Amino acid sequence: MNPLGFRRLKVVALAVDDLARANRFYGETLGLEPAFEGERQVGFLFANVIVMLKPTEAGWYARPSAQLNPRITFASDDAPQTEKELRDRNVRISDPVQGYAEEGFYVGSFLDSEGNKIWFCSPLPTSSERLAEVSAEDLSTVPAE
Repeated sequence: MNPLGFRRLKVVALAVDDLARANRFYGETLGLEPAFEGERQVGFLFANVIVMLKPTEAGWYARPSAQLNPRITFASDDAPQTEKELRDRNVRISDPVQGYAEEGFYVGSFLDSEGNKIWFCSPLPTSSERLAEVSAEDLSTVPAE
């Protein structure tokens, strides 16, 4: 496993001006399968990478362009830990990890040596995982007999 917890390239996000037209293009014209995060369609699958379509009307920062402008996201085992490991290596964190409950992910970003922003994410713990973590912490504070 990668020491920073990176597992794979997860997402390439592309700006679109007309989401319905882009959905038809990627789904019907290219024949790509829809990609889902939970119940919500977030784009289309190209091999094992999600091509995420980001509407400019919803505030996406980039504009569609013939120039290269995609957003690249790595899947991580544990985004908060990945951020810590990156900081330990003196990598500049451009967006500290935040949890997005509605999306179900931790998301953060760093700058590479050339100033390119690279995003990384990991799933938020489920309710049962959080309960197990709290229970384990409670047990660790009980004195041994």
